[in-house]
Amino acid sequence: MVRTVLAINGSTRASSSNGHYLHAIERLVGDRAAFVRSPSISDLPHFSPDLDHEDPPASVVHFRQLVLASDVVLICTPEYAMGVVGSLKNALDWLVSSSTLSGKPVMLVTASLNGEKGHAALLETLTVIEALLRPETNVLIPFAKTKVTSDGVITDDPALQAIQNALDVLLAGR
Repeated sequence: MVRTVLAINGSTRASSSNGHYLHAIERLVGDRAAFVRSPSISDLPHFSPDLDHEDPPASVVHFRQLVLASDVVLICTPEYAMGVVGSLKNALDWLVSSSTLSGKPVMLVTASLNGEKGHAALLETLTVIEALLRPETNVLIPFAKTKVTSDGVITDDPALQAIQNALDVLLAGR
């Protein structure tokens, strides 16, 4: 049974479309699970193996603890320059040596202008670090800005249905 969903916003913008989608998804989760938002990924230092030892930076420790304490992880991200947003890749790099995402169910929502290449690249990265991925919990939303309002209402029925279906599978643990 899923008790805690950790939501990671792949955008570092204060008022991003991905943040609006996370707001909508939080409402869709409702009382089925606790919805915990990760602090901004821009708070994490640049990954360096020299810093990844017994005493990593406090923001990294906190991020890893949030991932460990969650039952599932939800990533909602744009695509940037036809790839993975650098800050999100940096955050994931901090999880590699600790294996905190290994075996953890992940729902990936790529909400961007197109998103195909960034979505595919992120799925590859998540596979390498052994996140538990299911096709049913991965959603690609092209032209994303036109499908969500600034107060977190998804206005596109196919996008809303795709997110709802993925969320239902994720929360059911099927």
